[in-house]
Amino acid sequence: MREGLRRKGRLEDLTGLEVAAAAMTIQRMDNVLIVVDDLEAAKAFFAELGMELEGEAPLEGRWVDRVVGLNDVRADIAMMRTPDGHGRLELTKFHTPAAVRAEPESAPANALGIRRIMFAVDDVDDVVARLRRHGAELVGEIAQYEDIYRLCFVRGPEGIIIGLAEQLS
Repeated sequence: MREGLRRKGRLEDLTGLEVAAAAMTIQRMDNVLIVVDDLEAAKAFFAELGMELEGEAPLEGRWVDRVVGLNDVRADIAMMRTPDGHGRLELTKFHTPAAVRAEPESAPANALGIRRIMFAVDDVDDVVARLRRHGAELVGEIAQYEDIYRLCFVRGPEGIIIGLAEQLS
């Protein structure tokens, strides 16, 4: 980025996108938090998907309260990592205060908010069959997009929707 700034020479020569990129402070997306009631079931579900348990820890104390904006937090977390090491899910079970449901457990795919997390897989049919043993259900059906992908949405523990994408070519 800075080389691009030097190469252009003057700030007024930069495009809006280049200015935004120069001011960017994100290094990467570190993880996505999923609050669950049954931590063991959620760990088993994502392990079956192929994620690896990176670590587990209890969380409590004033610092946690300050970060999440709640009082007297006591929680357990499990950090799950994708096999390539680039993606992580933080599964969290709140003991106090108890978790609250913000929407219906089986909210449709067009409900506002984060609706799904998409995973690239080698074989959609195999992954769906394995996840069904952990209580997963297809939201719709497995569909093919042109000659490029086979895709589906699966509802897992706590109503979490994940997407599965198998690249065909």
